[in-house]
Amino acid sequence: MTELPNDIEQLKAMLLKLQEENQYKDEAIATLEKTVQTQAEEVVELENKMALLLEQLNLSKSKRFTAKSEKEPKGTFNEAEQQNALPKQTPKHHKKGRNPLPAELEREVHQHKLNTPYCDCCHEPLHECGIETSEELKIIPQKVSVVRHERTKYACRQCEKTQTTSKIITAPKPANMIPKSMGTPEAFAAVVTAKYVDALPLYRQVEILKRSGIELSRGTLSNWCVQLGNKVNVIIEAMRTHLLKDKLICADETTVQVLREQDRSAQSKSYMWVYRSGEFVEQPIVIYDYQPSRAGQCVKDFLGDYSGYLLTDGYQAYNGLENVIQAGCLAHVRRKFTDAQKAQPKKKSGRVEKAINFIAKLYGIEQEAKGLSAVERHQLRQQKSKPILDKFHEWLLETQDKILPKSQLGGAVNYAINQWPKLLTYLEDGDISIDNNVTERDIRPFTTGRKNWMFSTSVEGATASANLYSLVMTCRANNINPYYYFAHLFKVLPTRTSQDDLTDLMPWNFLIDEA
Repeated sequence: MTELPNDIEQLKAMLLKLQEENQYKDEAIATLEKTVQTQAEEVVELENKMALLLEQLNLSKSKRFTAKSEKEPKGTFNEAEQQNALPKQTPKHHKKGRNPLPAELEREVHQHKLNTPYCDCCHEPLHECGIETSEELKIIPQKVSVVRHERTKYACRQCEKTQTTSKIITAPKPANMIPKSMGTPEAFAAVVTAKYVDALPLYRQVEILKRSGIELSRGTLSNWCVQLGNKVNVIIEAMRTHLLKDKLICADETTVQVLREQDRSAQSKSYMWVYRSGEFVEQPIVIYDYQPSRAGQCVKDFLGDYSGYLLTDGYQAYNGLENVIQAGCLAHVRRKFTDAQKAQPKKKSGRVEKAINFIAKLYGIEQEAKGLSAVERHQLRQQKSKPILDKFHEWLLETQDKILPKSQLGGAVNYAINQWPKLLTYLEDGDISIDNNVTERDIRPFTTGRKNWMFSTSVEGATASANLYSLVMTCRANNINPYYYFAHLFKVLPTRTSQDDLTDLMPWNFLIDEA
């Protein structure tokens, strides 16, 4: 050991120097510890970012390359209680062979006989012992014909003899939806059905008509659709009055582009709002409502002073309505967890499957309740669904603190918790659906057609399309052939006045015999 000096001042100097060195080392160690801690936090943050990016990549790949159906494959859930989650169903035995052709189709009978019915072995004549029948389907492209109106003119012989002028009276022809148009109700119905049911753009219809030798411009067909859509507005308003009397209304919205809209660019988004009767209503109504925005005021303007249940997704615009009880869509919750399942890495945590299993049990109960009355459905939900929902909610609250809030699973859990009061509303009444899928199915034909015609030229055209889509989808909801309904409507509506009762022209009151 180095000998220490005897001088006190030297010892003090050495001690101060050692203290300074120790203080410097302590500061260096603290700096290193802080650096290590910062780096550890950065590593954790990078790992979380990498996990989120991997989730987004997996979800993107799944949406791009896998089936888009939300139906779960068999064997998805492996928990022990899964065997009791869904009611047992007897397997369906499909009949072999093709289905018979509809009996109401016109039959064209062709008889086939042998020219020389003699036996090959003994050359004796053969006698008829029966007929073997088979049927083939014959399709002829649309039949185009011309309706010629010959209006008889009448004159008075007495006036011709005694007066300086004689009045000519001409027999009137049937009223037309579009006066002075060359279209008949059947022609209008064919064009409207092709565009709004079959998503066939007008330019393709022009080409189809050309093959029959008919030269009609795209502008003419477009003008027909706009005028017809505007003139059926009285029917839509009557349907809206009926809809606002229902205890439950379902709602959803999707985008539409309108090129010529005042004070707005052609690239701006407008919206088609869809309002529908509940899933269990016997005479459902579907109404499309065009609006230039997605603001909550659009819903308030349509519903007015409506009092009842409103079934929607989690969009905030539906909140804040007076006298309206909000009901949530469990399908949107399931979709969030399904996305989380697709996004998670191969090493699964099991949390997503647990959530999907809860939801599968709830849908299993709904499957069991399908044939029941509203009262029986309500009792079944209270008995079986409510306990499952209580456990599901408890699991959501426990899981919320254990996962990353920005992950796909975290987003699904937070969405379910935020929507929870609305998700419980369907337990209150057996006429309320567990989800809003029925409205999404009614909005899908519009999105399919939008891929073909892409945009509306004017606000008037978008409004007319909304009216015609309303009638098309209401016909579909009531199992009515839209072509026959339109042909009947376009024939009868011009003969009615604004004061007439239009109840018989509602789609659900239309009988195919009237066509």
